[in-house]
Amino acid sequence: MPNVTLENLTDYARHVLAQAESSAAHYPLTRKVGLPHLGLIAHVSAGALADAVAHGFVTAPGNRTPADICRIFVAHPGIDGIAAPASWGQGPFTQHAFASLAEAGLRGNYFHDLDFWQFYDPQRRVGVQLMASSDAFPPWEPGAPLRAFLHWEYAARGMRLAHAGTLGANGKGVLLAGAGGAGKSGTVAAGLLHGLDSVGDDYVLVDLSSGVTARPLFSTLKQDPQGFARLGLERRLPAHSPLNWQGKHTFHIDDIAPRPVPETLDIVALVVPHIGGGGTSSIVPVSRRNAMIALAPSGIAQMPGERESGFRFFSDLTRLLPCYRLSLGTQPQEIAGTIADFLAGGAS
Repeated sequence: MPNVTLENLTDYARHVLAQAESSAAHYPLTRKVGLPHLGLIAHVSAGALADAVAHGFVTAPGNRTPADICRIFVAHPGIDGIAAPASWGQGPFTQHAFASLAEAGLRGNYFHDLDFWQFYDPQRRVGVQLMASSDAFPPWEPGAPLRAFLHWEYAARGMRLAHAGTLGANGKGVLLAGAGGAGKSGTVAAGLLHGLDSVGDDYVLVDLSSGVTARPLFSTLKQDPQGFARLGLERRLPAHSPLNWQGKHTFHIDDIAPRPVPETLDIVALVVPHIGGGGTSSIVPVSRRNAMIALAPSGIAQMPGERESGFRFFSDLTRLLPCYRLSLGTQPQEIAGTIADFLAGGAS
């Protein structure tokens, strides 16, 4: 296959999808996951991604059969019938190149330094992740496996993957938004350790069809070594795994909160955490503009395609919710208590 250009991108996407499907019998493993209103079937090779698919999701209740099935082939040349990925051959690559795919009813993504391609046909709910080898994926992929495909599938339904954390109690919750280092993950972990619920630390599925509802997809949590120590997690997770690509510990919700993850949280506020440095936490109103700045850029940048619809979605979300700034204290139990009190009496 010659290098991929704007002129042959759609043909290449269709070729890769057809190649992946025709080789279906040669994938070593099949993983099945029940997600909100969706069954995910991933055809993969043994390794880190297969493990992530097996353990990295919050599985929906098993007594329900989803009406829709999404099939993703994690392909590489080690699988019979799969050719090596082509390279981009038309100058610097930008996401705008995929506009032609959208016109053809397809979605796509590309990481040029890895020749790592993702193509999805939302009408047939079939996708392929084509890599140069079984482990030639971006370092963040195991933390939220196959998230681009889930983003495309749910976006077609009017929902959105948000780069945000959540905490809640009694079915009511807050969405925690902010750039890396703002304190989202530490706040989620503190809440989970002290009795609050969460439907996700890094990415959650948000639906605006009836109010604002958040649902769980991924079970992975992460903490830098300082936060890990401050939360006392080394006592709970003595056999924790090596640090990830960001230098953070990774673990799962049920490692620190062995109780069922809620199917949904009714989101009553958008909260922007901030490491305040004071001894106690406080929650005060913040402008919708500042809340939008905290929520939208990373959520759009980390989700390929759907840029315009993404800005509309997050704009609608910030109009629907009251917005607050959370200045974080230093004690995990006090932080959790502040949020619990807010949900019990102050959130509206």
